Amino acid sequence: MSRPAGAARVLDAPDDLVLGYATGYDAAMIAPFVRSLRAVFDGAVALVVDRRADVLELLAEHGVDAVHPEAVEGWEPHPVMSRFAAYAALIERYPNAVDVLLTDVRDVVFQSEPFGPPPRRLEVFVENEGGVLRDHAFNMKHMTALVGEEMTATLADKPCICVGTVMGPRDDVARFCRMILMLAAIPRSQIGGAFGADQAACNLAVHMDLVRAEVKPNFGRVATLGMTPGAGLSVVDGKVFNPDGSISPIVHQHDRHPHLAGPLHALWGGDMRYCERNQPKTAADRGRKWRQSLMRRLPELR
Repeated sequence: MSRPAGAARVLDAPDDLVLGYATGYDAAMIAPFVRSLRAVFDGAVALVVDRRADVLELLAEHGVDAVHPEAVEGWEPHPVMSRFAAYAALIERYPNAVDVLLTDVRDVVFQSEPFGPPPRRLEVFVENEGGVLRDHAFNMKHMTALVGEEMTATLADKPCICVGTVMGPRDDVARFCRMILMLAAIPRSQIGGAFGADQAACNLAVHMDLVRAEVKPNFGRVATLGMTPGAGLSVVDGKVFNPDGSISPIVHQHDRHPHLAGPLHALWGGDMRYCERNQPKTAADRGRKWRQSLMRRLPELR
């Protein structure tokens, strides 16, 4: 029985749940994620998407629940932050979910069942296996903006965690979402709702033990490839091989490496136009970025 577009189902039996936030994307950008996931996982999947006919058709074809973003009055965060409010609300709509995966969409493909073995507690995944937070200027910049130099310095030697993939038992993941939102609400909203605040809040929450999580090494359940030298990565028979020769169930940031992105798109989205990672910025995009940068530098009125 088909469901209306935008209506999330309520599970009537225990099952695992995959949640993603994919606004601003067309079907070509989402297809590799959806198709590769459905090749290895038949459980519940919900994506927050725009009201686009091509996207809704793709999701309906693969039994993925399409949910549309809800505006939050008085708060206009970047999608990387607003997704956690959406995730927290969606988890409530799936009361029988057992384990939950929160994941990026455009740059993620699946190679085997993502929930095997089941997580014992919240799992977060290292994105820079050879370094720590102080080695990553992006993380240091946004963490400093969120909580200041002194607190950031105390965490500089901790592992660099990527917020783009997080997995765990339903209640643990819901608690993680609420913590991310709370940490972002402490400073002024122009910082807490900006791009990068999600990454900073994730590392703060985990490394300050505000949430109990297992920090998993790279190339296990998840391979996060953005900082991995491309020479150590290969695609053979449609599978991405890690530098150690292993194959991870979830591959994240494959689009940072053209020699991976091309074959993966051909495998999972070959009937659709290929979307380069770096799309041209519009005048509206540039204006929005300038405004955010300016507001972060102005004193906040309370």
